Amino acid sequence: MWKNNILETIGNTPLIRINNITRNLPCTVLAKVEYFNPGNSIKDRMALKMLEVAEAEGKIKPGGTIIEGTSGNTGMGLAMAAIIKGYKCIFTTTDKQSKEKADILKALGAEVIVCPTNVEPEDPRSYYSVSKRLATEIPNSWYVNQYDNLANRLAHYEQTGPEIWEQTEGKITHLVVAAGTGGTVVGTGKYLKEKNPNIKVWAIDTYGSLLKKYFDTGELDEKEVYPYISEGFGEDFVPANYDMQYIDHFEKVTDKDGAVMARRISREEGIFVGYSAGSCLRGVFQLKDQLKPDDVVVCIFHDHGSRYVAKIYNDQWMMERGFLDVKTFKDLVNARASQKLITVSPDQTVSEAIELMREHDISNLPVMNGDGFIGSISESGLFNKVIENAEIRNQSVSSVMEKEYPVVNFTMSVDNISHLISKQNGAVLSKDETGTYHIITKYDLIQSLAK
Repeated sequence: MWKNNILETIGNTPLIRINNITRNLPCTVLAKVEYFNPGNSIKDRMALKMLEVAEAEGKIKPGGTIIEGTSGNTGMGLAMAAIIKGYKCIFTTTDKQSKEKADILKALGAEVIVCPTNVEPEDPRSYYSVSKRLATEIPNSWYVNQYDNLANRLAHYEQTGPEIWEQTEGKITHLVVAAGTGGTVVGTGKYLKEKNPNIKVWAIDTYGSLLKKYFDTGELDEKEVYPYISEGFGEDFVPANYDMQYIDHFEKVTDKDGAVMARRISREEGIFVGYSAGSCLRGVFQLKDQLKPDDVVVCIFHDHGSRYVAKIYNDQWMMERGFLDVKTFKDLVNARASQKLITVSPDQTVSEAIELMREHDISNLPVMNGDGFIGSISESGLFNKVIENAEIRNQSVSSVMEKEYPVVNFTMSVDNISHLISKQNGAVLSKDETGTYHIITKYDLIQSLAK
């Protein structure tokens, strides 16, 4: 049977067992993979529900404008619903959110206004304040306010909670959710606790958010608030969707740990997830001592990894923030004794090139003409040529040189460098911050792996 429109495909997402990463945990870990929703995130559920409630309450009329402050995923759900129902959309977001999210919203016809992240919510420049202001200025507009709109948590009480209960046949013992607006963790948690009060609900927070401190002490401590990189969860205020009686514990996860775990989920489980999924599963590991063999833990994987290709799935972005513990070209250069790059010119003789190799105990020589690399000489390549014709020693380097070595970024990972070095290409070059060139050979790679 076909669907009448895209909105009818929202919900009924799969529950998938996590096998490889969690093999040393004492319990069963299941992921509610929400990127199977048409907008690739769990926010499709509450976006549609909030709009349906607003329509029923007469808060938006045909042809109206939906206005919301969103990190991207809620906007995606609202934009899809707006297309089907005939509304316009204006979204405000922060400059810390991935560019992909804003581009996707624009692709669906929404207007996107990017606001600064590092301002107070009350600041007129904040994405909260800008969206509120626009709602007062634009006729027939509806300000969604997902943070305080209780239809947000109602969507999860009516949908996400019942789905998890049925999919686990009531065996769930723990629900783990990266918490932002509070809708998912409270709505889902409320339903599950009504089914079984012994189910533990763990909310995952990030450093720079005040939610955990507020949960633990009841204090709104502004000292807890500072910029963080994690996306889609954590808050600098407490949204009205929070009803803390349905949450048993808040656990903080660092920006780095969440990003690294998200990459592991994608590579080791084949589930291409976003930032919050990594933080969610990392939180389970941090709380593993509280888990038992018969426990069934359900993690919410909120969205799809395509939202974060330029961020957590970009090695350069990860390395710049110290999140990726990988060796780079720079690391290999710094790990060995300082050595000047030895080169040969194209008009020197092969005999002179061989002497340079012998003198400096090297097997690869870049050929330079002025300031540029035009070729290379390798020990293995010369050996074959000299064996075939001893007179080649007196010929010029230009007559026997091979292809020039690739020149790469100084922070390229060792893993990527290894793909460039082969039987036909024995080295890779790079320029450091001072403009000085360095060379990495097959020998350097072998040495790095041995350490």
